[in-house]
Amino acid sequence: MSEKKLRILEVNKAYHPHIGGIETLVKQYSEELGAICGADVKVLVCRDGRGRTSRETLNGVSVTRAGSLGTYFKCPISFSFIRLFRKMAKKADVVHIHLPFPLADAAALLSGYKGRIVVSWHSDVVKQKKLMLVYKPFMRWLLKRADAVIVATEGHINGSEHLPEFRKKCRIVPYGLWPEDYTSVEKAPILSGKASDKNAVKVFFSGRLVYYKGVDVLLRAFSETNNCELFISGEGDLESELKSYAAGNGLSGRVHFLGFLSEKELRQAYMDCDIFVLPSVARSEAFGIVQIEAMACGKPVINTALPSGVPYVSLDGKTGITVPPSDEKALAEAINTLVSDRELRERYGKAAAERVSSVFHEKEVIKRLYRVLCERRAGK
Repeated sequence: MSEKKLRILEVNKAYHPHIGGIETLVKQYSEELGAICGADVKVLVCRDGRGRTSRETLNGVSVTRAGSLGTYFKCPISFSFIRLFRKMAKKADVVHIHLPFPLADAAALLSGYKGRIVVSWHSDVVKQKKLMLVYKPFMRWLLKRADAVIVATEGHINGSEHLPEFRKKCRIVPYGLWPEDYTSVEKAPILSGKASDKNAVKVFFSGRLVYYKGVDVLLRAFSETNNCELFISGEGDLESELKSYAAGNGLSGRVHFLGFLSEKELRQAYMDCDIFVLPSVARSEAFGIVQIEAMACGKPVINTALPSGVPYVSLDGKTGITVPPSDEKALAEAINTLVSDRELRERYGKAAAERVSSVFHEKEVIKRLYRVLCERRAGK
């Protein structure tokens, strides 16, 4: 007789096609826990904006979007979410909640659910101090209540204001990807075709143009580099300001703003670049999935020594160079070091690809996640 399928309820703020790193991750988990591990996965999220509850099946996954009255502090306001959580949790062997998401903490408390809860902790709430005044008691209750807390790296624990107290129940499950999705992409001169100097080393950044990404630091550092050009993919609140700085400081010929790139174009850009840089300046950058995307393509990474998971992804002196955050001089030196040494770039890039295959391969990540989710089942 076959073993009963593990029934998993994935709980998050939103779901595909909503664009976001956590939303992409939840989609991967929901689809692959079923495909790879044979689990029965259902998803509970909130609607984007106002609207009534809806249900649909996406790639074999049952998705319920609770009706919402709108958002407050970027958090959905939904009474139906609490009711649906209570109903759907009763039919689950394990509820997997992705934080930060204050409504989920409240729903878990009010539901009276007695079964297994596993929390995936993606980051602390960094900027919204007023929200934390209300949220913190619920958050602490859920951390105490949880059977396990999943983090992507040791840095997520050490850099958090809240997790060290719960270290014993933390389990490290890194984010992952399928390397072949990147290495098999059709090659195209996404960056080379826009370069002013065809012999210049191509330095690439991809991400939202917001304060914590540190692109302003990158531009200032780039003024002190030679024989390279910078390609910036992404959109955001600081886009106009960054473009103005580049134009006003003689960087227009060496800095190229690419705007939004499709998934295929982004992968082609990783393959076309020589160096990837993630200059983030605040621990709002908890991991930096773009690092493993570039590493999968065999590219060295320059990142920053944030008190988060960032420096645990690409390792200083092994797969790239790590510099202090907001240090434009150190960042410029790191760029110049890699620009001037092709052999070092290739050595770091090879090690980066090997690290992705051994540590961040999606198949192994999903298996590790599944073991955490059903940790207690063997004893029942």
